[in-house]
Amino acid sequence: MKRRIASWENGHSQPDDFYGPLLCDALGVTGTELGLRPSAVDGEPQLLEARYPPTPDAAVSAVDRLWRADLNGYEPLLTSEPSEHAWSDASLRWLVAPEPAPTQAADRTSSRVGLADVAMVKATSDTFASLDDQFGGEHARHSVIQYLSRDVAPLLGGRYTEGVGRALFSTVAEATLLAGWMSYDACHHGLAQRYFLQALRFAQDGGDRRLAGSILSAMSHQATFLGRHTEAATLARAARMGISGVATPTLMAQFHAMEARALARTGDKRGCEQALTEAARFLDRRNSGDEPEWITYFDDAELAAEAAHCFRDVNSARQAVEHAGNAMSGSHVRSDFFVTMVLADAHLRAGDVEEACRVALDALDLGEQLRSARCVSYLREFRAALTPHGTTTAVRELHEQAADHRLWLATGRESA
Repeated sequence: MKRRIASWENGHSQPDDFYGPLLCDALGVTGTELGLRPSAVDGEPQLLEARYPPTPDAAVSAVDRLWRADLNGYEPLLTSEPSEHAWSDASLRWLVAPEPAPTQAADRTSSRVGLADVAMVKATSDTFASLDDQFGGEHARHSVIQYLSRDVAPLLGGRYTEGVGRALFSTVAEATLLAGWMSYDACHHGLAQRYFLQALRFAQDGGDRRLAGSILSAMSHQATFLGRHTEAATLARAARMGISGVATPTLMAQFHAMEARALARTGDKRGCEQALTEAARFLDRRNSGDEPEWITYFDDAELAAEAAHCFRDVNSARQAVEHAGNAMSGSHVRSDFFVTMVLADAHLRAGDVEEACRVALDALDLGEQLRSARCVSYLREFRAALTPHGTTTAVRELHEQAADHRLWLATGRESA
């Protein structure tokens, strides 16, 4: 074993060559079942390939492998990069896909799955979503994957009617979307993209176009974060186009807001402002009773937070400060941390270093319980922007007061 580790560390073999046999032994499966690259074990390059599953069966098989490999800490997957091609390919395939065929029941020897099972998955997923919102994606991500792999995967191979099958696929799509968001928040970006792709396929097979649009919106959010702004705008537009016949005002508002975020990063202030205007127009028309439960979080405060991000990114500091002041939810801890950091950024760009430092300290107090690599990323960018002001009293005092905060310490370790 030590010799194999040394061989890998010295570059004489690939990580798959090292991890593959160990994972197969631990899981009791073949390399083909786990989906490792050809160099790893035996020739099916599926696990590390980011692609939209061509069939429902392919989606079930692929996501089962992803869950198990993630659960067992398969490093090449956890550190994989997202694929630009996968974003465009998935959105196009979803847009032109025919209506889903009726979900077929599995083998009669399989366990029967009913609506009670679907409700259980939904309730469990909602609980994990609340934990994610309160404590960040890194807090319970492993537990979510464990639940999906051990409890949900057998349901997908169960026996169910067409109606139950559609409900099951839609609910599992939502749960897999959560796994994607949590992986994204932990900055496992290639893995997050793969979960988003699987979720999109499940939503298609569940006949849930609204949820599918929201998944494309999540992909857009991630693409903007990663600096893939053209792809991000395209994904947001694809979401809007793909559900135009069934869209609700809140969904349309969110899609326009995601487009605005992408355009702001490119410096297209006019296009960004137009998209934000459209988002506000749609949100004013919302009727909470007609909206999917999972989108009701997107309210006036959430749109204000998106606008604050946008105006910060186009260097309109005054407008960013104004919108950030209306964006605190008081209940969504991570979102409130993000917008507080945006407010600090805006004050800094406006030249008010003292106020920027004060607000950043507020954000640190707010985010003390968060385990989120994205939060660390926001704070790291702010610290970099502070560098030219490092000799000022306000910055020195911020460093002193923030010294024991966990997120601040994390940025120090990563920048060291």
